[in-house]
Amino acid sequence: MQNFIDQANKNGVTLLNNGMCQFCGADYQRGIFECLDNYNNGLEYLDFNDVENHLFRFLSVDAHALQHPEIHGRWSNHFHLTRLTLILDKKQTWDYKKSPMLSDYLNAYKQNRPNEFLTIPKPLERGKITAKDLIKATKANECVELIKKWADEVYLSWSSNHSLVSQIADGFLDNKYNEKTQR
Repeated sequence: MQNFIDQANKNGVTLLNNGMCQFCGADYQRGIFECLDNYNNGLEYLDFNDVENHLFRFLSVDAHALQHPEIHGRWSNHFHLTRLTLILDKKQTWDYKKSPMLSDYLNAYKQNRPNEFLTIPKPLERGKITAKDLIKATKANECVELIKKWADEVYLSWSSNHSLVSQIADGFLDNKYNEKTQR
């Protein structure tokens, strides 16, 4: 993964290192820098060695990435939104084996689409829940519920892209990459 500062520069974005996070609105003192530093703090109640909790890792990573798309490459946004589509809309059970397969599928997909871009929602309009809200949880089930709501809010904020990523998700499911996941 490219350095997030370099990626922001590449995207023509100046990163603010004071006040709230300029992308998700989380109440921090050092902006995006503190937002990234504290991302995992609210996940402390979840044991990610437990397979049952893997889903919540995927949902939280996707939600956080899509609330901060300016610090990622454009195909990263395709990846995270497509994975949310597969999980939330297509009701796919996700595991760590499928993520590299989706990445491979998108690498092939993008070869014929050099000018395809997702429409990025405006900053501060990508869901009201942020990673900082997860620290409000006092037990695992509260954290899980917050992550689900967070992922739903972020996913809905990208609704102008749902038709496109639904087609990408269907292509992935119909493709040979999915055959590997069924073994």
